[in-house]
Amino acid sequence: MIIQIIMLCVIALLIVSFFVLVPVGLWISAVAANVKVGIFNLVGMKLRRVMPRKIIFPLIKATKAGIIVTVNQLEAHYLAGGNVDNVVNALIAAERAGMNLSFEKASAIDLAGRNVFEAVTMSVTPKVIETPLIAAVAKDGIELMVKARVTVRTNLERLIGGAGEATVLARIGEGIVTTVGSSLTHSEVLENPDEISKLVLDKGLDSGTAFEIISIDIADIDIGRNIGANLQSLQAEADNKIAQARAEERRAMAVALEQEMRAAVVQAEAEVPKAMAQALREGHIGVLDYYKLQNVLADTEMKKNIGSGANAYAESRKDS
Repeated sequence: MIIQIIMLCVIALLIVSFFVLVPVGLWISAVAANVKVGIFNLVGMKLRRVMPRKIIFPLIKATKAGIIVTVNQLEAHYLAGGNVDNVVNALIAAERAGMNLSFEKASAIDLAGRNVFEAVTMSVTPKVIETPLIAAVAKDGIELMVKARVTVRTNLERLIGGAGEATVLARIGEGIVTTVGSSLTHSEVLENPDEISKLVLDKGLDSGTAFEIISIDIADIDIGRNIGANLQSLQAEADNKIAQARAEERRAMAVALEQEMRAAVVQAEAEVPKAMAQALREGHIGVLDYYKLQNVLADTEMKKNIGSGANAYAESRKDS
């Protein structure tokens, strides 16, 4: 009795292990979809740490769509870290759109980090990218704020190694700034905004990118600041400060010159008593002449004081 129970347990364990190790349900689904895959292949996938459903379901989808792919191709792409389901969806979309896209090309795009299904969809249905407001200044100094809508589609041949949307937007911004900057007046740009689109589109801005630019449409143009007037105002303010600095420099030089002249006068006045003493000693002037000179100087000083007092009195009367 015990042996029978043990045997039943062993058989049950084997059955459970078989269904855990062998995805019978997945194998039945593959056979029902007319997908040729052996049950031992499914076991081998589990041993290679490959999720069978990640391979079998995309394989069923591809087979039903008429896409020829093998289990080994899908499994190799899965082990390389790719998105098998995304690649199969891209192959089906490309085949329906009449595009020539091989499995190797699609898997390479997927492994390069691009969304291959989105790329195929975008190649069939172009995408519209809107630029931010781009500030550009015409030759008359008026700033214009330009917003453009760019219609692009994926170029599958340049998708690997090609630049992305950021590069396209940067080149378009550069083209708009150059085009507006070469215009004589801002009114020319406002009158013919389509000229911006034509000139920018002729520059071949999609070269080296993963996209092909179909059209560039100017969505909005706003008038911004008068950059020319602001620059002239700043230049005038700078010139005024320079002139003030130079005037202050000249004033300081004049004050210094005045101080030097006053010092020279004081020095000359200091020499007068020495000269008088020398003249007295040598007999060129007499004592009476010296006293007369002193009287003249005293009278002059007195008259100066009287004149300054009269002027002060007149000023006080005027104020009152």
